[in-house]
Amino acid sequence: MSRILIIDDDPSICTLLQRYLQRQGYSVEVAVTGAEGLQRLRSFQPILVILDLNLPDVSGYDLCQQMQKETGVYVLMLTSRVSAADKLQGFQLGADDYLTKPFSLPELQARVQAILRRQRLKTEIASAPMLTFASLVIDPETREVTRDQRLINLTALEFDLLYALARHPGRVWRRAELIQEVWNFNHEGDERVVDVHIGQIRKKLETDTSQPELIRTVRGVGYKFEPPSSGEGWVEEKP
Repeated sequence: MSRILIIDDDPSICTLLQRYLQRQGYSVEVAVTGAEGLQRLRSFQPILVILDLNLPDVSGYDLCQQMQKETGVYVLMLTSRVSAADKLQGFQLGADDYLTKPFSLPELQARVQAILRRQRLKTEIASAPMLTFASLVIDPETREVTRDQRLINLTALEFDLLYALARHPGRVWRRAELIQEVWNFNHEGDERVVDVHIGQIRKKLETDTSQPELIRTVRGVGYKFEPPSSGEGWVEEKP
């Protein structure tokens, strides 16, 4: 049974979501403050956290970042903040999805199901081949990425996106294709989510983000992965 933690200071929202998700077969706990949320995160060990940004004791952004550092748990931000800047910040801090209030329960369920399918994808990737280039190693079993023997700290979503790109060097991916491949969900035309995460990966992986060498933009289409040096091949190593 998948475990879901709801962190929201509105008791009516917590009750509504808890009852609805329990009817869908999930094990659900709730917290109304950030401190209580962290405590339940450690004791309940959920797969997914549904997180409100407006908490009485801490910013939801800060709490998301803290949870990512501790466990790498999946996070669905559920908030009344609708601006593009708020959504951008949420994705930059490791949120897997962002849903604004008011919302419909079937839409929430669809988002939850999409995120949990990514958990199964994570399990599948763990048994997939290691990708080894001259200066870049992507290990799906340990979910570690190293470049020039330096460990690159990626979020779970960033790792999945990089692995999808790197496993097919030279292939040009449309944003919608990457959303389907990695998120396995239709973001209702909001393909900027891909750009945000590509930007985050570039900051961590590229030598010069103004002239990226590994993840290149194909203008008007999407992105492609190029090995670290021109014409370099790559090797799949079975774990």
